[in-house]
Amino acid sequence: MDAFAYMEKYGFEQLCLFHDKGTGLKAITAIHNTVLGPALGGSRFWNYSSTDEAVEDALRLARGMTYKSALAGLALGGGKTVIIGDYATLRKDPIKREAFWRAFGRYLEGMNGRYITAEDVGTSTQDMVYIHMETDYVVGLPGRSGDPSPYTARGVFNSIRACFKHVHGSDDLAGKVIAVQGIGNVGYYLCKYLHECNATLIVTDVDSERVERAVAEFGAKAVSPGDIYAAQCDLYAPCALGATVNDETIPQFKCKIICGGANNVLKDAQIHGNALQSKGIIYAPDYLANSGGVINVSYERAEGGYSEEASLRDIEYIYTRMLDILTIANASGRLTYEVADEMAEQRIEAIRAVKGIYTRK
Repeated sequence: MDAFAYMEKYGFEQLCLFHDKGTGLKAITAIHNTVLGPALGGSRFWNYSSTDEAVEDALRLARGMTYKSALAGLALGGGKTVIIGDYATLRKDPIKREAFWRAFGRYLEGMNGRYITAEDVGTSTQDMVYIHMETDYVVGLPGRSGDPSPYTARGVFNSIRACFKHVHGSDDLAGKVIAVQGIGNVGYYLCKYLHECNATLIVTDVDSERVERAVAEFGAKAVSPGDIYAAQCDLYAPCALGATVNDETIPQFKCKIICGGANNVLKDAQIHGNALQSKGIIYAPDYLANSGGVINVSYERAEGGYSEEASLRDIEYIYTRMLDILTIANASGRLTYEVADEMAEQRIEAIRAVKGIYTRK
């Protein structure tokens, strides 16, 4: 891909590639926008097939973080790190693992606070501890906000309730059939919250042990990864990687709502957003639905220190924001993501004007 062309098109500020020969670290950090504050985004560890694929993922995810923080009302911008490699192999050697993450922490320290990282897909709280040995520009630490997954899941849960309120006039989930794709940390906690509300669960994951756990603990019905899209359900909740709403899956959907914890759920926002609308499927903008995690870790940087009470208060407000977006989109005939984007962009531009930051014409 032409990284500079992509950055120009979507207004990116910075793209950094980090390499440490001794530890094998290959990391890419993208900073999209810092008008509202320093860029915050997780560090994702994945076995990408190419550098281009990793760069594109970092850029797409960083831009989503800008909109996520803006719509959540945070004084933060958007960034993301993706790390190329096999995490399962790395974590088997405690010494190499520590050295690897401390090497990344040294590079992060050199960015002087423009970017703050946190846990993400393929990384853990312990990895953040190692990073913290070299820099303070990391959140999601034990004894502070910790693992963001339960809070991300809580935001998704609130968004699902808002979607049912919009579609059915009630946010009671008892008896509703919800298909959850991906039973990792976020997917697991989401299943827990849904089960507590007596929802009926259909689940899938490439890891059979995760599926078995959901079946045992929540009475979920298991299906193969390829069958989840055609599941007869009220709502499809993607909680794995992005782009699962695409040309191949849209014709299979039997749900009326899509709302989950994954980022960049629509492979192409315009094309697939329109396709869902034409099919009468409500799409909950993912960067609002999954913003609970970033809201929670942001409170580590609050004056007076971390407050779970304040974090949970803001995460509960995701329900109201989501309902507002769905209502405006329905009344205007616009796509839900267009309404959400506009709200985020209006806030960014208002603060840009206050700061007197140059904007492109």
